Amino acid sequence: MQPVVDIEWLSDHRSSVVLVDVRWYLDGRSGRESFERAHAPGAVFVDLEAWLAAAPSPEHGRHPLPDPSVFARGMAQHGISSDSTVVAYDDAGGVIAARLVWMLRATGHAAALLDGGLGAFVTGLETGVGREVATGTFEARAWPIDRIATIDDAADRSHVVIDARNRDRYEGAPDAFDPRFGHIPGAFSVPCRENVGANGRLKPIPELRAIFEGAGVREGEDVISYCGSGVTACHNLLTMELVGLGPGRLFPGSWSQWSGDPSRPLAIGPTPE
Repeated sequence: MQPVVDIEWLSDHRSSVVLVDVRWYLDGRSGRESFERAHAPGAVFVDLEAWLAAAPSPEHGRHPLPDPSVFARGMAQHGISSDSTVVAYDDAGGVIAARLVWMLRATGHAAALLDGGLGAFVTGLETGVGREVATGTFEARAWPIDRIATIDDAADRSHVVIDARNRDRYEGAPDAFDPRFGHIPGAFSVPCRENVGANGRLKPIPELRAIFEGAGVREGEDVISYCGSGVTACHNLLTMELVGLGPGRLFPGSWSQWSGDPSRPLAIGPTPE
């Protein structure tokens, strides 16, 4: 299954797909409240903090991967089984919903982002808490070591490392989220939100491929993607896969783990060094 599908594909396959809303906001707004105000017909809401991340810590970052048993329980409670096909969306170009899609695909499940997200639904949005679903049967699977990078992997200059955060944070602008500012030395800036055009949909594949190739990403390269806490970095990984540049690896701790370790160097400014 392709990592991204459009609304036409979803319409043709709607009866065999679990549609999932994964809205979450860095500024503290409630994704669940946004879901209840308006969501895609028949969608279920999955709470990122509850099911797609473990508790934060300085050692592991703000959104470490959850224990596989927790993830499995969350999927089952939302009507997702091991053999389900999942399509996920948000209202941010897919940069949040990508976390769920990456977690499912990395563990061998059928899942894709909806290109255009909530905005792809022109009419027929629903309100309220969403439909009741029957509990699914979802097998817990270990996170595959070939799809995950450690903090030491991210420090290894033999890998291509890309940073999915907005450019200002990459360059070192202060923020309220992490103890230090800047980026991992040697990492290239590939802001995931710039993968999305003004119409809310992904840019054309040749344009996307050129963006990644400009950051040194080549087919067959060992590429590590990070962001602030391992959420939006998944969008770059799915986009890489879509344009034929391989699946890459996620650094789950991302900048929140790196910046929390004062022994780790940092770089400031618009270039990798």
